[in-house]
Amino acid sequence: MTAVANDIARPEIGKSITVDGSVTNYHDVGDGAPVLLIHGSGPGVTAWANWRLNMPELAKRFRVIAPDMFGFGYSDSKGRIEDKRVWVDQVASLLDGLGIDKVSMVGNSFGGGITLAFMIAHPDRVERAVLMGPAGLDFPITPALDLVWGYQPSLEEMRTSLKYLAWDHSRLTEDLVQSRYEASARPEAHEPYHATFGGADRQRNIAMLASREEDVAALKHETLILHGLFDQVIPLESTVRLASLLPRADLHVFAECGHWVQIERMTSFNRMVAEFFENGLKA
Repeated sequence: MTAVANDIARPEIGKSITVDGSVTNYHDVGDGAPVLLIHGSGPGVTAWANWRLNMPELAKRFRVIAPDMFGFGYSDSKGRIEDKRVWVDQVASLLDGLGIDKVSMVGNSFGGGITLAFMIAHPDRVERAVLMGPAGLDFPITPALDLVWGYQPSLEEMRTSLKYLAWDHSRLTEDLVQSRYEASARPEAHEPYHATFGGADRQRNIAMLASREEDVAALKHETLILHGLFDQVIPLESTVRLASLLPRADLHVFAECGHWVQIERMTSFNRMVAEFFENGLKA
């Protein structure tokens, strides 16, 4: 295992760690109990793009670690990934490399599916979990998710994708569209993204990210589930079903919010996550 410090000139590039020949780009800020943030699967996403508004606030109370998952951002590509265990093993290797035995986790969308799978595979390594607009159960693919996963780099397709992700379209400035387009158009970003998510049968991606309901129902972790009322990407019905399966879960639905809870309801998100990780469901 080797680690390399961050490139301060490019905020999306943090530190890097190499475990078994595979490189993970990650951010590591703050002190205290460790919290791991797993990003979603939008085109051009990185850990920094997903969590840039949350990491500084959460870092006031926790050690915050946010990796680019394999096939995203500046971590290694694994070509077409057909088994979520690749990402589950990446999380375990990252924690091992950083000398962390147990962590609380936040999983956004795709990251929610990975967080659930990690909790099932390594229940003793998770303290508490927040699942935000999460994948993790099987459901019919939504038109929004089908479009996002089928994305081909262009300004117009990026603009359309972001409109599906956000409820408040005033946030979608041309600078944001341009920066996300440029991030998505890098060959080392788009090619692995398209290889994994862009096939003709994108319903298979949902099945790949899903865990067995009986395994979900067996989890004993305190879990906070967050969902935007106007989320077009992950259906609220799936999240309600997930909340009914998890024996120790609270569900909070945010008004005036789409798939971007951590952005559109940033202040509430940061406060609720911090209080939950410090005090649990009894807070």
